[in-house]
Amino acid sequence: MTPRQQELLEQARQAAYQAYAPYSRFRVGAAVLADGKIYSGANVENASYGLALCAERAALAHARVHGGEKIEGIAVYCLDAPADESGAIPQDLALPCGACRQWLAELAPEAWLVTNASPTPYRVADLLPHPFRLTR
Repeated sequence: MTPRQQELLEQARQAAYQAYAPYSRFRVGAAVLADGKIYSGANVENASYGLALCAERAALAHARVHGGEKIEGIAVYCLDAPADESGAIPQDLALPCGACRQWLAELAPEAWLVTNASPTPYRVADLLPHPFRLTR
């Protein structure tokens, strides 16, 4: 992981502390690097589960609203992800859900993604190799 990726992951960790997760108790923070600036977001749950907002989508929306167009990287930090018997967080506990992968495929198709569960960056195209696309 590069120093810039580590910095982005730290911003995602800090954002996770702002999450509103009274139902799942699974706080997640995300940070997006766009046009040289960092935009963060956290998951916000709702008693009507389908209305919950994931940290990745919150951070992507934050970036877009504030002019971030060229998204270079995304960091996801799952603050409450349980470690396995070796002390490591299983990678699948820190990867974006399907809805977030679709958002990433459209808004950040060339971006890399880092998590607190894997020292190796992912490419968005590896997470969702065949995204839904509308022809324009």
